[in-house]
Amino acid sequence: MIKKKIFDFLQYLSSVHTSQKFLESCYQKQEMDDVNLNSYENSYRFLYYLQHGLQFYQAGQASMMTVKPIMYFYGMVHLLKACLLTCRPQYPENTSMLAHGVSTRKRKKQQYSFLQDEVKVQHKGLFPYICKHLYHFEQLSFEKTNMDQLLATIPELNSLYQFHRGKDVLVPVSHYQAEQIVLPYQLLDDYHLTENNFIAKLSNCLPTIKQTVQKNGHLELFLDEPLSPSSKGPFYFHLKEQTFYFPAKRHLFSTSNEVMNHYLLLYNLSMICRYETEWWGDLLHTLPTEDYPFIKQFLDVTATKIPFLLGLFLYQQKND
Repeated sequence: MIKKKIFDFLQYLSSVHTSQKFLESCYQKQEMDDVNLNSYENSYRFLYYLQHGLQFYQAGQASMMTVKPIMYFYGMVHLLKACLLTCRPQYPENTSMLAHGVSTRKRKKQQYSFLQDEVKVQHKGLFPYICKHLYHFEQLSFEKTNMDQLLATIPELNSLYQFHRGKDVLVPVSHYQAEQIVLPYQLLDDYHLTENNFIAKLSNCLPTIKQTVQKNGHLELFLDEPLSPSSKGPFYFHLKEQTFYFPAKRHLFSTSNEVMNHYLLLYNLSMICRYETEWWGDLLHTLPTEDYPFIKQFLDVTATKIPFLLGLFLYQQKND
């Protein structure tokens, strides 16, 4: 199973010797200068980012919900920095990259809704840096986004949306290692696109499409290789089901990688934990709004999904 393989690989990296060998291989593949020197100098830093990141996640899972967002956010930051060292041996090149790269708006004390809250992306800092160097986004398609839209990209929350809103926000379209995507034809109406335009829109986000077929109210796309769990949006991987999901509505379509969305959600939640303690305490103790089940389920999901997705990123650096 892919999940076990990834966590076994993270164990493989848990020594200085294997970390250095791994970094050396990464740098050689990218034909970098000073491969031996950089892999040696970065091996301890890489190992500690990895170890400390996983320890934050372990501590978060053993903690009360009160502090989970802080533990998971800093665990994620450490794992992201380990990933960055595989392709940016000089990271951080300057101190501006040490900032989070995201900001939140001032919160209203009355009628505040987490689902409708927004975060704004900064021009400098860790978030735009990982978007560029890990996920190859030279420029993001948004400057700010709301929590509802981010949560809707996480397949494990789809059932919760169905219960609360009476409709799915994502639809299952493929399985792990399948070289085929099956999309309900109804999506073309929801996206206001012709079949050709819809396929053209998807072709930028997929491996090569070998063939398209209409069958039983569905559009089947046959690919030259399967989707990866680390694929960028609009295809999102459900870790437990081993299934890929696609946004049911046009306004939810995004090419952002799911890791980026978890970062924005965890950043906002970690800020709420620290600076909006009254609202956070009320949420956890009186459960007043629909915010609670979405936040609770997101935290349950991100606790294992981000270590898996970032572990997969590292695994792919070794095997690509």
